[in-house]
Amino acid sequence: MERNNLYPIFLKVSQLNILIVGGGNVAEEKLTFLLKSSPNAQVAMVSTMYREATAALAEKSGIPMHTDAYHPKYLNQKHLVIATTDRVEVNEKIYHDCKARQILVNVADNPPLCDFYMGGIVTKGNVKVAISTNGKSPTTAKRLRQFFEDVIPEDIDDLVKNLNEYRKTIKGDFEEKVETLNEFTKGLVEKKKTNDN
Repeated sequence: MERNNLYPIFLKVSQLNILIVGGGNVAEEKLTFLLKSSPNAQVAMVSTMYREATAALAEKSGIPMHTDAYHPKYLNQKHLVIATTDRVEVNEKIYHDCKARQILVNVADNPPLCDFYMGGIVTKGNVKVAISTNGKSPTTAKRLRQFFEDVIPEDIDDLVKNLNEYRKTIKGDFEEKVETLNEFTKGLVEKKKTNDN
């Protein structure tokens, strides 16, 4: 059985500089995905043309748009790059330029040229669940996202906030606090198992 060896992390993209190269449907999809998850994401775009809807989304969100062909100068001070052009040779150049500068890069629809994937995300207040299919099936990730949006209760954020307050009152070292919280919250899993039977 094949295994997903990706390591999931949650990035503070409001503190990172992101470049999207391209201005078409895929660029709009990636920008939408970023802004939905992180409305304060620091994004800039470069493309020789922008679809009307892509440009409208970028303008509405205050995203700088450079109308220009891709050039390595646009990588200056960038942490993440997403290549969405419809020209294979341009996307490959972006990939190699990013690798030379140690910038994380995602070439849309080309898993071998990706340092990271943009999976499905479910957000309920402070709770965020990321879903990855190892780049194999974005449609499956989308369906799983819809499933988890229905399954995770709307009041989960209240639980998280209450547990955070409770955690502040617990005495002892880190291990003792973790043990206390584990004991306190194990009822959530047992309750779910009971309800499923």
